[in-house]
Amino acid sequence: MKKIELIQVEHNVKVGDLCETKEPNITEDSLFMFEGEPVGFFITQIEGKLKQFIEIANNEFRSDRVPKSTMARASGVEQYSTIIGSVPPKPHLRRPYPSISSVHNTKSARTFIKAMLAACREAESLYKDILPKQYDNQVKLIDEYVPKKYKLGNCFTSSINNYNIPAPFHRDTANIKGCSNIIITKKRNATGGNLHVPDYNATMDSSDNSMLVYPAWRNVHGVTPIVPTSKGGYRNSLVFYPLASFKKFK
Repeated sequence: MKKIELIQVEHNVKVGDLCETKEPNITEDSLFMFEGEPVGFFITQIEGKLKQFIEIANNEFRSDRVPKSTMARASGVEQYSTIIGSVPPKPHLRRPYPSISSVHNTKSARTFIKAMLAACREAESLYKDILPKQYDNQVKLIDEYVPKKYKLGNCFTSSINNYNIPAPFHRDTANIKGCSNIIITKKRNATGGNLHVPDYNATMDSSDNSMLVYPAWRNVHGVTPIVPTSKGGYRNSLVFYPLASFKKFK
């Protein structure tokens, strides 16, 4: 695995700016270092059980068995998402308490949920193997912030599938500081959908079956436009993330 020292560069990107098309400059298995400490990694091809579970989850998600929220951030492509795991309080909706995603109550989505939970366990195992210190710290932070009933695996609270959805520049400020997201990509007959971090001029290749472990709270980042190259082309990101919204409910 190649070691890449992340070096701060000047840029004028602001939160809310659109992330334009950028060719990836990180295209091989890489360990990200910052000031001599590992902070994340990128794998071009997941394997074994993790790959199998992600394939099942992706196929189920794309079927009509899983409820979805539709979006319209780009023309000419289908865009939708599904959240599982824990949902933070939403006082503006008169729900000042956390809940579990309603998808868990949908019988036809059970295979999808089981596959996502199994994939989460396998992905966490890989995270632990490559970044044991960071993994242990994340488990401790999750134990500190999250009641058991709101955990997803050992390291997360929630998961989202984003189908053909690019993202303007943002920072995951609702995440637990010191923790990382896991982002696994399924992609077919499409270009783009690469994650770009302007602080380091780093663009990770969103190749099919790639996996990125990244502290999304640290830096502004965005997802480049997704362009199908033939009918039915798509890019789906399967993301596991840790929200800080549950601490006061312990």
